[in-house]
Amino acid sequence: MQFDSFSAFLDMGGYGFYVWLSFGVSTALILALIFSSIMGHKQVINNIAIRQQRDSKLRQLRKQRNDIKTKTTNTTNTTNTTNTTKEITE
Repeated sequence: MQFDSFSAFLDMGGYGFYVWLSFGVSTALILALIFSSIMGHKQVINNIAIRQQRDSKLRQLRKQRNDIKTKTTNTTNTTNTTNTTKEITE
């Protein structure tokens, strides 16, 4: 379809208001969807980073606790072995 002027193009044979309104609403919805998707993606990335930091801290604490338990167990075993050895020699 060919239009004689730009105003005739905008008028679209009397249906311009509905045509341009539908284009405007569609464009606004697509832009809102894109914006929402980008913000949701950023939020997911931030949540993953926070979870990884928390997991890293928990791993460090568990390792420290295990190291402390291991040292305590080794000290207790060494003390028991020493006491047993003293009992045998006496």
